[in-house]
This record gives sequence, structure tokens and C-alpha cells, in this order.
Amino acid sequence: MTTSTISRTLLATLAAALLTAGCGGSAQDATSSTPTSPGASPSSTAAPELTDQQEPPAVASLDVTIRGGEVIPANTQMDAEVGQPIVIRVNSDAAYELHVHSSPEHSFAIAPTNGQSFQFTVDVPGRVDVELHQLHTTIVTITVVQ
Repeated sequence: MTTSTISRTLLATLAAALLTAGCGGSAQDATSSTPTSPGASPSSTAAPELTDQQEPPAVASLDVTIRGGEVIPANTQMDAEVGQPIVIRVNSDAAYELHVHSSPEHSFAIAPTNGQSFQFTVDVPGRVDVELHQLHTTIVTITVVQ
């Protein structure tokens, strides 16, 4: 075989390989940049495909007013899911500490001002009390489900 014939054969083989890779493989195969050694199969390092379009969980929220040592609402109930953002919005005329008995636990310093917002999540299902210890008041008990 002449050098010219070898070059044409090599070029034709390379062109066929490129066409096959571009047409026959998946998008992941065509764009994979994972180096492999000869004879080794490529490993998948791409993120798994999303099969369902899932919305992020809606925020569970509660508005609380503290005036003259009175808490509104008090001893209320609400539901949430594990990992769902929970927001407690507070208007207060005095400084207190908001304590969330969850896993993990959370504590928030309430200032004597309006428009405060405290966000947390709960990682373990169960009943979670949100309290103001100084006022000996449970604001809400949250039932957290999986």
C-alpha cells in the first residue's frame, strides 16, 4: 500500500467513526469528556436524568404578634414535610427568644420590632414545638411528615 492509500483509508475510517459517534450514541456519550484507557468502558459521572419535574416544596408559614406579653396565635397547629422551608414572621414589642424543638434545634432572637422573619427546616419527622420560653407559651406545634 502506498502512503497516499494509507492516508485516505485512515481519513475514511476516522470520518466513519465520527459520524457513528455523532449519530448512534446518546447525547451523554457524544459530550462525555471522561478519559478512558483502551479496552476500558467509560464510567458515568454525569448527574442522573430527571424523570419527573418536581416543584420545590412550598413554604409553610405562620404570622405571630407579641404585644404586652400576649402571643397571637398561641397553641396552634400546622403541618409540614421533612426539608420543607418553614417561616415564622413576627411582630413584637419586646425582645424574646424563639425556640424550635426540632432535629436540628433552632433558636432565633426576636427584637422589639415588626417585620421579622425566621426560616428553618426540620430533618426528622415528628411533632415540633415552637415556643417562647420567657412567656411560657407554645406558639405552634408542627406535625412534620416524610
